[in-house]
Amino acid sequence: MDELPVDDVLHRFLLERAGVRGTLVRLGPAWREVAGRADYPPALHALLGEALAASALLTGGIKLDGALSIELKSAGALRLLFAECSDQGRLRGLARWNEPLPAPLALDALADAIMAITIGNVDRGQRYQGLVDLRHADLAASLEDYFTKSEQLPARILLAADGERAVGLMLQKMPGEGGHAVVQDDDAWNRVMHLTATLGAAELLTSAPEQLPYRLYHEESVRLFEPRPLAFGCSCSRERVSAMLRSLGRDEVEAALAARDGEIEVVCEFCAQRYHFDRIDAEHLLSEGAAPGAPGTAQ
Repeated sequence: MDELPVDDVLHRFLLERAGVRGTLVRLGPAWREVAGRADYPPALHALLGEALAASALLTGGIKLDGALSIELKSAGALRLLFAECSDQGRLRGLARWNEPLPAPLALDALADAIMAITIGNVDRGQRYQGLVDLRHADLAASLEDYFTKSEQLPARILLAADGERAVGLMLQKMPGEGGHAVVQDDDAWNRVMHLTATLGAAELLTSAPEQLPYRLYHEESVRLFEPRPLAFGCSCSRERVSAMLRSLGRDEVEAALAARDGEIEVVCEFCAQRYHFDRIDAEHLLSEGAAPGAPGTAQ
């Protein structure tokens, strides 16, 4: 039997006896690639890892065309937190902040903070966006509230990140009589929650993902599905950068050319890919019609 991947993988599973569905994400190299892009303070480093794991985790129960992103903006020291997982399992993320960051870094204490979950295909203009109510200090509890309210079903989310890995576990009660359960078990959800409460961050970070559901829920008839590979990847492209420059307008493009002796350089903050445009390139993209729905953050 081929050995299952331990890192950069998404596992979906079903607790058939309890009527609970689950998703487990464990990131290794993909997370370290994102984390290595900046010298993040420890608290922000952990939060970005949790958000990256969560962006993959939330794709486990939906049919995705495009990408799912988690984005937080605030007027405080944490200016931006962004994490995204595409339908191809490609992950990227970043954060922007000002020193000093508050300690602890509590989401419910950030000034004028807004968090949104966006699902869809930006290029096709097909997007759904929902706002997350930031009434909790941590990301996991905030996301639990969001899914409980949006799907009217109980949800439990665990997130953890350190220097090596970022992991996430999500459990949701299935509708009706528990999906595959023959007889409704009114205590099943509470029983699963009790077992989940025994799982600490250290065990979540160090356990092999294909073994953890069996170890925790072995009496609940665990059914594990085929794993889905994940990896670091960026959706930036020259076309998207061109659309961003076009949206700025001629005056700003001309100013950028003048500032760099006739050349514009755009560096993707996610993957460090560099895009160069000379005056001929700029004139060509400005002479084209405005790109419909071109996003302001082209990368």
